[in-house]
Amino acid sequence: MSPAHPDRPVQRRELLAARRDFAASPAFQTAQAALSGALNELLAQLEPELLGVYWPLPGEFDPGELPYPRALPFARREPAGMVFRRWDGSLPSAQDECGIATSTGAVAVPDVVLVPCVGFTREGFRLGYGGGYFDRWLAAHPGVAAIGLAWSGAETHFAVEAHDRALTLILTEREVIAPD
Repeated sequence: MSPAHPDRPVQRRELLAARRDFAASPAFQTAQAALSGALNELLAQLEPELLGVYWPLPGEFDPGELPYPRALPFARREPAGMVFRRWDGSLPSAQDECGIATSTGAVAVPDVVLVPCVGFTREGFRLGYGGGYFDRWLAAHPGVAAIGLAWSGAETHFAVEAHDRALTLILTEREVIAPD
């Protein structure tokens, strides 16, 4: 096991650069299809009543159409926080305060949340974009199943900080990681 990366912002930039390269490679579409199949199998077992999804940024896994009621996150910068809003699946016409597409539906609490990962550890922790939005939301909703979605090449090591929240599972195109 390699040591933890000492600088999260540098690590994040390195992982995002690697993800851009991966997204431009022929392997990307194969990985997208594999992760999509694994996600559909997992969700069929979980049967969410309301599934928290995310609007994919470039290079992220795109969960696409899913046969469950869904909600999209809405992030606020001041005070920093996030809620989920019910989403009908149509092209979002709104953006949250971070500039990410979102829904204008009613605020709701999903029972299963898909969480995008810039990086992840085998212990179930994720490296996100640095805003702490998902960590704060998960801390406030401890009973929610949080499924991290990541590319296998994003596995890394970093020192866990007090605000970091472990995910229930991490799903990659290659495996399901169930932290202890």
